[in-house]
Amino acid sequence: QLQLVESGGGLVQPGGSLRLSCAASGSSLDYYHIGWFRQTPGGECEGVACIRSSGASTDYADSMKGRFTSSRDIAANTVYLQMDSLPPENTAVYYCAAVHMTITAISRRYHDMQYWGKGTQVTVSS
Repeated sequence: QLQLVESGGGLVQPGGSLRLSCAASGSSLDYYHIGWFRQTPGGECEGVACIRSSGASTDYADSMKGRFTSSRDIAANTVYLQMDSLPPENTAVYYCAAVHMTITAISRRYHDMQYWGKGTQVTVSS
């Protein structure tokens, strides 16, 4: 069974950057599309980015385009989310999730995902 572990969260000043990692075990990410989600302090859950199992394509929420970049390291079986120019409203718990490539297309929809990590806290504050 696929297991996902996020890391890389922390406290960053407004305008700063963080790189989140989503390390997979139990199966190769070659077979899974990965989605990145966040839950804000107010409880809102939003799909922020996703990357195809092959790594050939990505998709981002409008407010993240140009600031967030998702990539993958095949050898490390890890997906990354580079987050730049972070504003305070990006404070949230960030999760990575996976869905097998045969189940659905690349997706930022919460209900499409099969496996979830436990999340990593990102706090943007001065």
